[in-house]
Amino acid sequence: MDQPQIRQSQFDRSPAALVLEDGRVFRGRAYGALGRTLGEIVFTTGMTGYQETLTDPSYAGQIVVQTAPHIGNTGVNDEDDESADYWVAGYAVSRASRRVSNWRATESLEDRLIARGIVGISGIDTRALTRHLRDRGAMRAGIFSGSAAGLGEAEMLAAVREAPAMAGRSLTDTVTTREAYTVPAVGEKRFTVVAFDLGIKAATPAQLAERGIEVRIVPADTTFEEVQRLAPDGVFFSNGPGDPATADHQVDVLRQVLAARIPFFGICFGNQLLGRALGFGTYKLVFGHRGANQPVLDVASGRVEITCQNHGFAVDAPIGEAVEAPAGGLGRVEVSHIGLNDQVVEGLRCLDVPAFSVQFHPESAAGPHDSRSLFDRFAQLLAASSSSAPASA
Repeated sequence: MDQPQIRQSQFDRSPAALVLEDGRVFRGRAYGALGRTLGEIVFTTGMTGYQETLTDPSYAGQIVVQTAPHIGNTGVNDEDDESADYWVAGYAVSRASRRVSNWRATESLEDRLIARGIVGISGIDTRALTRHLRDRGAMRAGIFSGSAAGLGEAEMLAAVREAPAMAGRSLTDTVTTREAYTVPAVGEKRFTVVAFDLGIKAATPAQLAERGIEVRIVPADTTFEEVQRLAPDGVFFSNGPGDPATADHQVDVLRQVLAARIPFFGICFGNQLLGRALGFGTYKLVFGHRGANQPVLDVASGRVEITCQNHGFAVDAPIGEAVEAPAGGLGRVEVSHIGLNDQVVEGLRCLDVPAFSVQFHPESAAGPHDSRSLFDRFAQLLAASSSSAPASA
């Protein structure tokens, strides 16, 4: 994103343009900081939780379109951020609220966008834009406002087409923590888990901590030898942005975790990396799954859960009977969850090593709470592995 120009008035609705890679242009008004920004454009169907969306590192490098028509009415606060930054490359809404009405709000959404340098656009037909993306797929796009709005459409389109595509893009190093830190267990400590920050949300270690788990959050480039020195009861891989095909280091570490029979749990990007570690491929979805209303079938129980999701890639694994992991030496694996909208793999369960993962976000911030029991399942896996481990000499 270019250096934004900060506006003096939050209601200065100067012209802005959103230009798609395929040449379609949506004209509206500036929202947030002024300037030019480029990224992959995606839509999210959540009707609430825009603050959690904006602070989710999984959206790094993406221009987010809100399908809900009215955004900003509850403002923002200092408690609901899911990370220390606002990661979206840009923001597109239909109607931006001019007033904030919520007792928890500390400032307006637009003030926060300006302060964080997020270039956005309002006053466009997000329904038409979403339908276009559902037909054509996620693609590169740009938002141009302020002096950048004066560029010709051909010049804007050229800038968009020169931007990097999401396929093949590595963003983990952009969002990961630089220093390890610890989230202490709530109440009595039962276990210690090493959590790889691939773009982790604050609600995830909080959910683990509530189950008596001390969470040691480490940078994405942590080695298996460093994990071993921490002697954890389990390992966790978080959500995160970018193409899982670029995460070779994390896949190599995870294969060693699995071979050592250390209990493992992964979500979202972590699910894709478990798939790769087991020997499956990954592929890019046409427009991805984003929002807090995605139905998923838990194959074992037959229960349908409404889940919160944010991913543009998926694991290419066979749905049905358990199969031998293609990587070899890791036993059998089965698809544990299936997306009901398009039959995408939404979870993996290893049958011969203590490992499982899901493609969605059980920490549910913001979103439905249907899947929080997965954190209980991980705690049970840690307990079972601890009880079966041989006593030390």
